[in-house]
Amino acid sequence: MVFSGRRRLSYLYAREGWRRVSRRLSVGRVSSLRFTGSTPGRLIVAPTDLRAVDPFVAEEILEGRFPLAGRVLDTEGESPFEIDLPSLEFATRLHSFGWLRHLRAIREDAGFVRLRQIVDDWIATHGRNFGGIAWDADVIAQRIIAWLSHSPVVLRNAEHGFYRRFLKSLAFQVRYLRHIAETVRDGEARLRVRMALAMASVSMPSTPSAIRKASRHLDFELDRQILADGSHFSRSPRAGLELLLDLLPLRQTYVNLGHDVPSRLIPCIDRMYPALRFFRHQGGELALFNGATSVLAHELASVLRYDETAGEPFRSLPLAHYERLSIENTVVIVDTGRPLSVDLSRSAHAGCLSFEMSSGKTRFVINSGAPKFAGERFRQMARMTAAHSTVTVNDTSSSRFSQSRFLGPIITSGVSRVVVERKDEPGRQESVMANHDGYLSSFGILHERDIGVLNGGRMIRGRDRLSRADGSDPDETNLAVAVARFHIHPAVTIRQNNGREIYLTAPDGEIWLFACQDGELAVEEDIFFADPSGIRASSQLTVTFAVARQPEIQWTFSRTN
Repeated sequence: MVFSGRRRLSYLYAREGWRRVSRRLSVGRVSSLRFTGSTPGRLIVAPTDLRAVDPFVAEEILEGRFPLAGRVLDTEGESPFEIDLPSLEFATRLHSFGWLRHLRAIREDAGFVRLRQIVDDWIATHGRNFGGIAWDADVIAQRIIAWLSHSPVVLRNAEHGFYRRFLKSLAFQVRYLRHIAETVRDGEARLRVRMALAMASVSMPSTPSAIRKASRHLDFELDRQILADGSHFSRSPRAGLELLLDLLPLRQTYVNLGHDVPSRLIPCIDRMYPALRFFRHQGGELALFNGATSVLAHELASVLRYDETAGEPFRSLPLAHYERLSIENTVVIVDTGRPLSVDLSRSAHAGCLSFEMSSGKTRFVINSGAPKFAGERFRQMARMTAAHSTVTVNDTSSSRFSQSRFLGPIITSGVSRVVVERKDEPGRQESVMANHDGYLSSFGILHERDIGVLNGGRMIRGRDRLSRADGSDPDETNLAVAVARFHIHPAVTIRQNNGREIYLTAPDGEIWLFACQDGELAVEEDIFFADPSGIRASSQLTVTFAVARQPEIQWTFSRTN
């Protein structure tokens, strides 16, 4: 196994090295002259931005204070593009210009003048200065979409000189992005690049052949990345929402201008809606799996109001490998999969067989989620198995992450096989039993979880078992200690009645009782990474058990009122 692991790492290093060399050869010598071309005389259309506007953010930006990525940067009269920025995430948000949407709240001429000064500063300092986060492909794609969508605000009452500089810079960025598009790392960023180029092809003067070519490239990526069950191949619930926020305006732009809509665009959007609803708890929040973080209710609503598919969420996403158990007002969502490729594991979490549970509008059991604005250390902590409502063995994650800066935070080993069996009795019981091999090579054991919703949605019963590959109990020489974790939403109040029972009370008064007669039950401190306000203290229920002495535990959640 060691030799096999080393061979795999050697392959990954060689593959990444070749990818980097290929990119350099493809891009070639970067110079401003290489991407210079004619400047369009005008923009044809400004696509709609479905994201919400915050007038307070607009006021702050016009005063020289940029509230981005959980930080506030006071420029003290200087250009934000010429001073040290507080974090990489802040720099990404600043240079991607998503904050332009808030400037739609401007009403005074002085505000439009100040906005143009900010955009002009970027053109002067970074418009031809290749390198750094400003010229990352995903950042360029987001900036092109933002500049196109909010061009009416940026160009309102603009003098001719600025108008030309803006269009010239926009055209330059489009040409550069078109050139590097094939070299972008696989995943959501590559699709966003194709979306930006398609949007630019119809929003700016283009030849019919250029529009068709951008459409074909977009179709190709949509076919690759949006699975037949409607999920994004990253397996992240958040990815579908983020993509729809740009795909919907793009579809409408094609329709409004009378262009042929890319053949895969509408079918993919129609598939994505049921998948988005699959991950949605009844309170409106998205489940926290594989990089998902907090979602503002109005942001999700702005997308769902265009849903023409209408209907109940799927019970399963067979290609993304998730299961949804739902009876009456109780919903349980279970992760029964693993990353679909090494490239797609960069943001994947080691949360196989984790679950979330909600009742009515309250999420009771959650995963810790991904931090919206935090450093790399917290992002990696959030990916660990211990940050998910599942079982860990010897405080080890079921999948192992690369510590190499060269490879990046990919998953190098761990879960390679998940076996799933679902049994439903319509209206009476829905259950799923699954096992994974993430601990087989390290500890010689499989983790099996059996979870079901029954009694009209008033009870959830669960069983976690650790066994050898042949299904037998671990032998007495196995000294591993397992912990089953149940992360509780910070809004829920916890009261421990005795050593075996814990009451969970929702803000609306609904109460669920957690009971486990096996192992050592405790309430412990926890961290909720995905709170809208930032990282927040919370609590978790833990059941600790020795693998050799007690290979199986059983537990229940039951509603008491």
